[in-house]
Order: sequence, then C-alpha cells, then structure tokens
Amino acid sequence: MPARPELTRPDDAAIAAAMSRTLTALAALIQALGDGEHTINLVAERTDVAFVRGQADLSVGNLSDDVAPVRLAVLDEEAFCALRTLLVFALEGSTVRRAVLAATTAADPNPRVCGWTVQNGWLHPMDTADLQQAVIPCPDIPAVLREVYEAPALIRIPDTDEEIHRG
Repeated sequence: MPARPELTRPDDAAIAAAMSRTLTALAALIQALGDGEHTINLVAERTDVAFVRGQADLSVGNLSDDVAPVRLAVLDEEAFCALRTLLVFALEGSTVRRAVLAATTAADPNPRVCGWTVQNGWLHPMDTADLQQAVIPCPDIPAVLREVYEAPALIRIPDTDEEIHRG
C-alpha cells in the first residue's frame, strides 16, 4: 500500500497572508449571513488525500442596527479556532486540494443552507445544485431537510501585506 504524500509546510508569509484573508472572509461571512443562529461546516481534502472537517456554531445579532455593536457568540471557542485554522490552510492552498464551506441557519419551517468553495485563495459561492446533492438526507436515516439557497458573494478586500509579497 503506497504511503500518503507528505504535506509541505507553507512559508510564514503565505500563512500570514492567508490568516489575514481568513479574518476578512469570516467577517464578510458573518455580515452576509446576518442575524441568527448559524452552524458553519468546512470540509477540506488535503494534498495527502486525507479529509479534514471543522464545525462551529455562532449566534449573531444586531446587524441591522447601525448604532448597536454586532453581537457574536461562539458556542465552542476551541471548535471555532480549529475551523479558523482549517480555513487559513484552505485559503493558503498549498496543502489543500479543495475545500467547501457550508453555513446552515436556523429558520422556520426548515433550516436554510448556502455554501462556498475555496478557489484562488478566497470563498466563492457554490453551485446550488451541487450543494443540494450534498445536503440531501440519506434514505431511512432521520435528518432535517434543509432549504438550499444561493450563497452571497463575499467581497474580498485586498490585503496590503499580501500585495507587497506578490510584487
């Protein structure tokens, strides 16, 4: 049985640029999702063919009020840190082949879900037909039906440090 290929550690500048993009992406994601209870799932296929997953539950409030600060509650800080770290490596790209982020929002009568794929160091809206296939419950297994909707485009703000490193 052949051994898995080894992961090559990205250089510090690439990680720093990806961390900056991750913070920007998470802020844009929270803004796009709006008020509510959200579960964020990220699945990535690494270059060594292993699949890794992160999940975090967030509660967001006060996004519609320009005066009040945004309220963000993270159910499990450790899980959120793991998700954030996985997103850093997904956006950096040298150790991840592909990655998908899905956000499920509590809603009546059914939860709503949208998704993004990682391409060229950023989150891009996922095709809703592909996402629908991914969230269809397996036959004979109790699961909540989720309403799939088109993910909003997340605005990418160029990082000045990243632009300097690219030349």
